Amino acid sequence: MTEGRLPRRRVDTAKLTPRTFWEPLLFLAPFLVGLIIFTVYPFINVFALSFKQDYNLLTQAFSGYGFDNYKTIFADPNFANALRNTGIYVAVVVPISTALSLLAASLLNSDIRLKGLFQTCYFLPMVTSITAVGLVWKWMFNYDYGIINYFLSLFGVNAINWLNNPQYNLAALIIYGIWDMMPMTIILLLSGYQNINPQYYTAAKADGAKTWCIFRRITLPLLAPTLGLTMIINIIYASKVFTELFPLFNGKPGSAYSLYTVVYYLYDMFYNKWQLGPASASAVVLFAIVLVLTIIQLYIQRNWKNY
Repeated sequence: MTEGRLPRRRVDTAKLTPRTFWEPLLFLAPFLVGLIIFTVYPFINVFALSFKQDYNLLTQAFSGYGFDNYKTIFADPNFANALRNTGIYVAVVVPISTALSLLAASLLNSDIRLKGLFQTCYFLPMVTSITAVGLVWKWMFNYDYGIINYFLSLFGVNAINWLNNPQYNLAALIIYGIWDMMPMTIILLLSGYQNINPQYYTAAKADGAKTWCIFRRITLPLLAPTLGLTMIINIIYASKVFTELFPLFNGKPGSAYSLYTVVYYLYDMFYNKWQLGPASASAVVLFAIVLVLTIIQLYIQRNWKNY
């Protein structure tokens, strides 16, 4: 080898052939076909429908393109009510469920007895029918013999008509939503905890750091990426609140129809009133709101120093 010259790297002599491209594509084909049919096409179709005026599902006829569907939903008080209820639901359920899940994940990550049993118990709601769980919660919210009112009576609080008084319908839905969101959040945070190197805690304890200081200076910064992902998932999930209404309120949006959510409004306009244009417009508005919230969350997470 000549002095001062770098050794020549071995070049891969494998030739690129059509099979190099077509073989991976064939493996991906089932997923891509399903993605196009069930995700891409419906999204494009809904977006186009939202601008079609006087659209008729049976004849596929429409009078033209415009913003009439958006004017219709923004002039509808039910849609304004749906935006308000969904916004309050997301603003309350996501932070509280995330905070409680963080506490539960911290306890489950520590060395406690029967840790596997507790993890299984927290995971069980995810594999249970939401209708069955909703019926249980409906019984718990019962005005006469519900366990929640019984528990409140121990503190001198009068019975609350959770499901038949519009004033308390949203509160009942929020309580149920917090409980429903916690299992998946706990699992995600537990996975984040398990990716933290225990040596950080060992070094901090050796230096005499207190529990709260360790949590604030080590756990939270290292858990920040998982927390950011969890918040995004929870915001998207909470914005689509819909199925929780059926078992609690017998398929109606609360008592006196006071608990419309954006997805329930979409469902009502599409399946009950057959107004596909306004239904599609409401879906696009919900998508735009969730997209903006997700971008803001990603921006905050990118500028959040992890260390």
